[in-house]
Amino acid sequence: MNLLSLLPFRNLALLFFFIFFCAGDAQAQCTLKIEQLPDAVELRGFRLGMTFDQVKARVPQIQLGRADEIGVTKTSINPFYDQRFDQASFADVRTISLDFLDGKLTTLWIGFENSFKWKTVSESVQGLSESLKLPPAWLPKRGGQELKCDGFSVFVSLVAGNPSIRLTDEVAEQAIATRREEAAQAAESMVIGDKSTKLYYPSDCDARDNVARLNRAIFKNKDEAEKAGYKLAKDCQ
Repeated sequence: MNLLSLLPFRNLALLFFFIFFCAGDAQAQCTLKIEQLPDAVELRGFRLGMTFDQVKARVPQIQLGRADEIGVTKTSINPFYDQRFDQASFADVRTISLDFLDGKLTTLWIGFENSFKWKTVSESVQGLSESLKLPPAWLPKRGGQELKCDGFSVFVSLVAGNPSIRLTDEVAEQAIATRREEAAQAAESMVIGDKSTKLYYPSDCDARDNVARLNRAIFKNKDEAEKAGYKLAKDCQ
C-alpha cells in the first residue's frame, strides 16, 4: 500500500511544500570557496588570500606597517583623494581598507563614491552576484545584505549614502578571535616585576597594578621572574 495515500490531503500538501522548500533552500546555499571566486572589476584587482608582495605589486604606493602581537596588519588607501593612484583603475573608489593575517589578505572593504554604477543595496547585491557568480542566498544584516559561503562572507551596505562592499575570510577571522582570547588569557596570567625594586607581583596580586609602566618587567610565570633575580613582593604574600 502506498503510504502517501494514507495521509490526509492537507498533510500531504504540507509535506510536498516542505520538500520543495528544503530543495530550494539547498540550491540557494553558497558552497563557493575563496579560491573559486572569479576576478571582478568591482574589486579593483584585489582578492582574499593575496600576499603583501602581491598587494604591493598591485598598488606600489601602499604602506604596510608591522603586524601586531597576533599577526594582524591593517592599512587603507584613498584613491579618490590621492592623485598618485591610477584614477582610471580606481574610478569611483573613495577608500579601500585591507586587513592581513600572517601576511595574507583576510578582509577587503571598498567604499565607493556616489558616481559608482550601483546606487542601492539591492543593485549592489544583484551586480556583485553576477560578477562573482554568487547564488541568491543573501540575508539582511545591519542595514545591508550578507551572503555566507564556504569559509568567507560578502556584505554590501550604504555608507554615507554610497555603496560599499566587504569580503571577509571567516576562517581567518575565527583564528584572529582565538588568538586574541589566548593573548588576553596569557596577559592575565603574566607576572609583573618592578625593575626598581626587583620585586615581582603574580597575576592574582592586586598590588601589581601599582607598578609604574616604565618600571615593569613582564614574565610568563614566577619561576621565570625568580630566575631573573626578582623576589615575591610582601604585598602578595
